[in-house]
Amino acid sequence: MSPAGDPAPGTVLRLLQSAELARAYTLAALATGFASLLIERTAGEVTLVTIVAALGALGAAILIARRDEIAPIHLAPTTLLAFLGWTLASLVWSFDEAGTLTGWLGLLGWGVLAIVIAHVRDTLQTVRALGDVLRAMLALSLAVEILSGILLDIPFPFLGVQGDIALGGPVQGVFGTRNMLGFVAVMALITFAIEWLTQSISRGLAIFSLTLAGMLAVLSASPTVLVLAVAVGVATVALGIVRREEPHRRRATQWTIAAVVAVGLGACYLLRHRIVRLLDAASDFSTRADLWNEILDWVRHRPVQGWGWHGRWHDGSGAGEPYPLNVINFTLDDHHASALNAYFDVLVQAGWAGLLLFVAFGLVATVRSWLVASERRSVVHAWTPLMLIALLVDSMFESFTLSGLGWMMLVVCAVRAGQSRSWRERIRDVAGGAGSQDPLGSSR
Repeated sequence: MSPAGDPAPGTVLRLLQSAELARAYTLAALATGFASLLIERTAGEVTLVTIVAALGALGAAILIARRDEIAPIHLAPTTLLAFLGWTLASLVWSFDEAGTLTGWLGLLGWGVLAIVIAHVRDTLQTVRALGDVLRAMLALSLAVEILSGILLDIPFPFLGVQGDIALGGPVQGVFGTRNMLGFVAVMALITFAIEWLTQSISRGLAIFSLTLAGMLAVLSASPTVLVLAVAVGVATVALGIVRREEPHRRRATQWTIAAVVAVGLGACYLLRHRIVRLLDAASDFSTRADLWNEILDWVRHRPVQGWGWHGRWHDGSGAGEPYPLNVINFTLDDHHASALNAYFDVLVQAGWAGLLLFVAFGLVATVRSWLVASERRSVVHAWTPLMLIALLVDSMFESFTLSGLGWMMLVVCAVRAGQSRSWRERIRDVAGGAGSQDPLGSSR
C-alpha cells in the first residue's frame, strides 16, 4: 500500500493482468449485452450507457496492462476498422450530426467490450462464459413468462411480455420481442452443444441447457428460428464433412460445398414466395417488402454514402427518428425501429460503400473461422463459424447485428477469427518478424 492508503501501482497492474479479472470482465460484459433491454427498461438508458462506458474504460486499461501479450496486428480486423471509419465519416453528410455521433459511439462502445473479451479469453473460455450467461438469461426469461402468463395472468408491457405462455406462445422473455428471443435461443443451442462436446459441463447440465433453449425457441414462435436452425444445421453437417476429409482433399471439398451453397441460395431466392407461405410468414414478409422498397427509393438519392449512420431508428423514448428514417415511417404509417434487415439498414445509412465494408467484414471473418475449424482437431473451433453464420443469416430478417448484443457477438467472433488467421500476420512472418502468438498454431 502507498502512504495514502491507495494500492501500489504494481498491485493494480497485477490485478489488471490477472486471469480472475479477465473472467469476471467477460461475464460482466456478456451479461450486460444480453440483459441490455432489461437494464434499459428497468433502470433507464443512462444506466445502461454508464455501465457500457465503465466497462469500456476498464477494458482499455486491461488491454494497456496486457500490451506485451497482444500483437498490434491482432487488435482488430482491418475490415472492422474500415467500417467504423466510414460510419464515423458519415457525420459529415448526416442531417442529424448528434444522432450520428451517438449511434457511432454505440458501435464503438460495444465493439471495445467485444475486442477485450476476444483478447483476454480464448475460444473455450469465451464459450463457457457465454454459456453461463445464456443459461441465466434464458432461465430468467422462462421465469418471467411463467409469472406473467400463469401465476399473475397479466402482461408486463414495460418488458414487452404479453403473457401468452399458457397459450403456447409467442413468448418474448426479457429480450423484448419473440424474434430476439428466438435469435438468442439459437445462439444458446450452438453454445450449449459446444460446451457438451468439449465436456466443459456435465451431461445433466448440458441436457437441461439444450432443453431450455430448445423449448424457448419453439415457444417464441418466431419464423426466423426455423430458418436459422436449418442454416446452422446445414453448416454443421458441411463442416463435419470437411473435417473428416483427408488434408489433400479438403480444398476440393470446400469448393464443392461452396458451389452447393450458391445453388441453394439461388433456389431459395427463386422459391422465396413458396417458402414464405410454408413458414406462414406472409404478413411479416409483406411488411418487410414494403419497407425495403421504400428504403431503395431513398437509396437512389445517395447511393454511395447513404444518409448518415444512426444505428437504431429510434429508442422508444418518443424522441422520434432522424431524417429520412422518419419520412420512411411516415410514408408507411408505421413505427419501425430498424429496416428489419441489417444489410438494408447499412445500405440506407452508410450507402453501398458501407454495405460493401460490412459484408466484407462478415464474410472475411466467416471464411477465416471456417478454414480454422476445418483444419483443427478440437471441436471448440466450430463455435466461431457457426455463430457467425447464425448472425449473418439472421441479419437478413432483423438488424440485431448492428447494435447491442448482436454487434458485440459479431465483433467477438470476427476478432477471434482474425487472431487465428490473419493476412497481416503472414506478411509479418514473411518479413522475418516474430512468430504467431496463437498457442494452437502448431495444430493447424
